[in-house]
Amino acid sequence: MIKNIDPFLLTMLGLILPGLLTGVGAIPVFFTRNVNQGKLDVFLGAAAGVMLSATCFSLILPSIEENGGGFRGVLISSLGILAGAVFLDLIDKYSPHEHLLDKRVEGNPSDSLKKIWLFVIAITIHNFPEGMATGVGFGGNSIAHGLPIAIGIGLQNMPEGLAVALALVRENYTVKKAFLIALFTGLVEPVGAFLGYGLVTWFSPILGFILAFAGGAMLFVISDEIIPETHSNGYERQATYGIIIGFIIMMILDVALG
Repeated sequence: MIKNIDPFLLTMLGLILPGLLTGVGAIPVFFTRNVNQGKLDVFLGAAAGVMLSATCFSLILPSIEENGGGFRGVLISSLGILAGAVFLDLIDKYSPHEHLLDKRVEGNPSDSLKKIWLFVIAITIHNFPEGMATGVGFGGNSIAHGLPIAIGIGLQNMPEGLAVALALVRENYTVKKAFLIALFTGLVEPVGAFLGYGLVTWFSPILGFILAFAGGAMLFVISDEIIPETHSNGYERQATYGIIIGFIIMMILDVALG
């Protein structure tokens, strides 16, 4: 069925829809404000596993192949992974923002920077590299690489959207405003996706490095943001199994779609 869809249309859908699924995930906030934290941590853990699997099989392994394989390919990909992680670390360290679920403030926030913009900056830091990873996956007309990443990030965005909306409602935001902000977190991703897609198109000779760079950024987000959030509420073991199950599901999907 997928092969019968126009490749250009499939690419555009892959670049746009994962971000919109953040808003879809936030819809339940209109009906309930009390979601069991254990279930939410399991869902977020599964989302982290999905992202981790997509990063490994659709970004890092293709990067090694693109770089020629062997020790040279692994070395170039390793440098790309490290560069992507350091890039995200620097943004995370020096951009003032507030972590949505545990309310840790990082960076150097100024008094004039309103709390809502702290949220916006945090959301941008978290989601923009995910969009770039999707775009890089589809770059070079590689639907086989891009589609698993788009599916993985889309699945991850749904519980994340709900978590963001619930966190905002608990901070006395209206349900409507909480939903719109959660939706906005997803709308950041298509911007990153088209940028990543353009980078690969313009810099195809270094496609392998760009793939690894996106993979490193994704690994940083998974390790620094998502997994700690799932392990901070007393449901660490359940969240860990969620990660493993999510990884397996995405691995199966990657093989089936590849």
